[in-house]
Amino acid sequence: MTHVCSPLRYPGGKAALYGKIKEIFEKNALNGCSYREPFAGGCGLALKLLFNGDVKDIYINDIDLFIWSFWYCVLHKTEELIEKINTTTINLEEWYIQKEISPASADVLSAGFAALFLNRTNRSGIIKNAGPIGGKGQSGAYKIDCRFNKENIIERILRISEQKDKIHLTRLNAREFLLRYGTDENTFFYMDPPYFKKGKGLYTSFYKANDHNNLENVISQHVTAPWLITYDNVEEIKFLYRQYLSIEFSLQYSLQEKRQATELMIFSPKIKVPQFLEKNIGSLLKAA
Repeated sequence: MTHVCSPLRYPGGKAALYGKIKEIFEKNALNGCSYREPFAGGCGLALKLLFNGDVKDIYINDIDLFIWSFWYCVLHKTEELIEKINTTTINLEEWYIQKEISPASADVLSAGFAALFLNRTNRSGIIKNAGPIGGKGQSGAYKIDCRFNKENIIERILRISEQKDKIHLTRLNAREFLLRYGTDENTFFYMDPPYFKKGKGLYTSFYKANDHNNLENVISQHVTAPWLITYDNVEEIKFLYRQYLSIEFSLQYSLQEKRQATELMIFSPKIKVPQFLEKNIGSLLKAA
C-alpha cells in the first residue's frame, strides 16, 4: 500500500483518513468512482486513493494561487520544477528570496516552486506568515533544510506526473466547483474547508463566517452526489450542519505541540456509515 504520496506538508492534511474512507467506499459501492475535492491543499488523501486504485480519477481544485501553481507545475512543468529543486540551495538566504515571491505577479513556475520551498522550510508547513524551521538565527535543533529531502520530493513528483492523465486540476472557488460537478454520476466529493476558528492563521485563502454559510447552502441545494465533510469541532459548524449526521473524531497533527485536534465528520444523507465508524471513530482515526 502506498503511504505518503504528496510532496507537500499540509496543516490538517487528511491522508490519515485513508483507511476509513476506503471502508466508506466499500460500504457504499463507491470503489472506482471519480473523486472530487474542492479544497485540495496537499492532496494527500486524493493521491493515496488514486495510487492504490480505489478511484478511477481525481478532480483536485484549489483557489489559492500558490497551491494551484504548484500542482500545475507538477502536472505540466514537471522537468522544469525538478530542475529548480535540484539547483536551488536550501538555506536561509534563499528563504528570504522565496518568501518575497508573489503568485499574482510571478510566472507559474516561480510561484509553484516558491510554494514548495516555503511549505518545506516553514514551521508546520504553513506558507503564510510562518518563520523558517530552526528560526532566523538557525539556532534550533532542526535546521531549515531538515524537511527538504530533494530525492524524496522528486520521486513523489515523478510518480504523480506518471498519473497526470487521471488528474484534473482547476482553480475555482468551492461554489463554482460544486455547481459545475455536483450532479455528476458515479462521483464522490470530499470537502475539508478552511478551519472555522483558526483558518486565518493556517491558510492563505481562509474563510469568513459567511463563506461557511454559503458552502453549506450550495451543498444542501445543489450537490446530488454523495459527499463527506471534515471540519473543526465548533458549535457554529454543528449548528450549521445540524440536519446531517456528524461524528466527532480526533486526528494527530504536526502543528508543533503535537496535540490531538478534535474535528467533525459530516455525512451526506446518501452515505451509509459503517457501524464500527460510529462507535469507535475517536480511537480509530490516528495519523500515519
